[in-house]
Amino acid sequence: MNALHSFPANKVISLLKKCGPRLRKSIDKASVRAFAMEVAEEEEMSNWKHPFNSFDMATRRDVGHGEVALPLPSPPHNNADDISLHNPLLRLHRMGCGWLGVIMEWDGVIVEDDSKLEREAWLTLAQDEGRRPPPAFILRKAEGMKIDQAVSEVLCWSRDPKEMRRLSLRWEEIFQGLHGGIYRQKPGARAFVLTLRKYNIPIALAISRSRKAMEKAIEVVGLKDSFSCIVSAEDVYRGKPDPEMYMYGAQMLGIIPERCIVIGNSNSSIEAAHDTFMKCIAVAGKHPTYELGAADLVITRLDCLSLVDLKNLASLDAHELLPPMPLPEPELDDESIPHTRTALPDLW
Repeated sequence: MNALHSFPANKVISLLKKCGPRLRKSIDKASVRAFAMEVAEEEEMSNWKHPFNSFDMATRRDVGHGEVALPLPSPPHNNADDISLHNPLLRLHRMGCGWLGVIMEWDGVIVEDDSKLEREAWLTLAQDEGRRPPPAFILRKAEGMKIDQAVSEVLCWSRDPKEMRRLSLRWEEIFQGLHGGIYRQKPGARAFVLTLRKYNIPIALAISRSRKAMEKAIEVVGLKDSFSCIVSAEDVYRGKPDPEMYMYGAQMLGIIPERCIVIGNSNSSIEAAHDTFMKCIAVAGKHPTYELGAADLVITRLDCLSLVDLKNLASLDAHELLPPMPLPEPELDDESIPHTRTALPDLW
């Protein structure tokens, strides 16, 4: 309407009156006003900027066969979906896989879990440092945590940052020596990751280990350049069950938490995902299926999942995943409760 007011019909009539009496008779104010409205709409459409224009041309990525695709903008802040998408191709992309992200863990999801080697590394570190070997239930609490976090909060060995850093580096060195650089991939994990990459679904790898060790491991299993970003122990202050790692992964992907799907293998992963309103798919392995019932979906192999399953899970809102709240029981009035009176004999 601003463009319409800036385009008055009186000026158009005054200009057209000079064109001759025959043309002046065929023009009235209503037709000129309709013409002005069309011009105003064209001006508004020309001033509207396409969402692709806000991205730098340097952020293009090659999708194969000589084609180049631009990264699509994420939904606006605090909104799960942008209902005002003017481009039909952008709407089609959002109805596809362009509005969800996947955050995957490493141990127990992509490769087989090495919990036994982790316990041996802790026992070896305790022996080298002259400390009492930690019991099994203490080491179970340290699963999924950062090494320095487990040293200070679970084992209570030290709270000095330098000492915590030294012990974490020593533990990583012992673990790599026991591991030997041999990784056993989970069945269907490689095919699942390559399928997500084929359909341009962003993937974040969340790990509680050092970035240097994980980059070598990813190269060994043949999944180099398959992940959009890696969130390692150096990027966050606390590990699981704190959701900081998943929140940072969603921020790196540019996807809001409500449209992110976490794939983990423990209850700490489920707790951290649900604390940020993310969906969680649990892979049964180290923990049996009945222990992972709090997850939104429990599977045994990653190749059991399809893109339709991911889209349906990502489209659910948080309140749709919660169990129904039980109705409160009606309170009984004091008058409705029968009172009984018992007469006692007077013995005095």
